[in-house]
Amino acid sequence: MSADFPFARSLIVVRSVRTIKKTGQTSTESRYYLSSAPPKEHRAERWLALIRGHWGGVEVRNHWRRDALMGEDRSRSRNANLLANVALIRSALLALLAEHHPDEPLPQLRRAVPLPPAPLPQPPQLMNPSKRKTLPHNDNLPRL
Repeated sequence: MSADFPFARSLIVVRSVRTIKKTGQTSTESRYYLSSAPPKEHRAERWLALIRGHWGGVEVRNHWRRDALMGEDRSRSRNANLLANVALIRSALLALLAEHHPDEPLPQLRRAVPLPPAPLPQPPQLMNPSKRKTLPHNDNLPRL
């Protein structure tokens, strides 16, 4: 462990057992965490609380800002390149906001920025060409 992770002092294994109520099928999952704290520094309950607190903080710091403030989860696109590029733009925007407005909370900044315009109306449905009515042609009109 010291060769690849020089500051690692503890390896924590969290095993989760999940049962699907409908089928009764049970599965076990193991997740592994490294820590620089000595193994005896915390009891099992405290290690679990630290892990949950860390990932809860990641959710608040990252996902909530991206979703609640920028509507990331409302995207309907399934184009991986588009989603990756928009995620990069959002990350750059969050970094710029943190750099230029470090003391202002993001929700307050979001309220200061005008909302995007309403979506454009959908184009009318095209009719079957055989059902279109044609207007009589008038050769006396000037051509544009």
